[in-house]
Amino acid sequence: MKTRLVRIGNSRGLRLPKPLIEEAGLKDEVEVTLREGAIVITSAEHPRTGWDKSVDLLLERREDYLIEEPAPTGFDDEEWEW
Repeated sequence: MKTRLVRIGNSRGLRLPKPLIEEAGLKDEVEVTLREGAIVITSAEHPRTGWDKSVDLLLERREDYLIEEPAPTGFDDEEWEW
């Protein structure tokens, strides 16, 4: 598809047709990156997206434990001063 860049203040913008936006699953926020000379627009993922499913899977597999024991430190063995 060919389209034209439009002026938006000192910048340029791009109008995307609604069917294209819907098919790509884009919402209000997008990630824009430059890859090998091409501008790539992808749906912005929020931090920790999918963590809830990953935790459920770990619990289901009974893998909700530390892989290694915590490294011992003097912090836990010494008396604290308040």
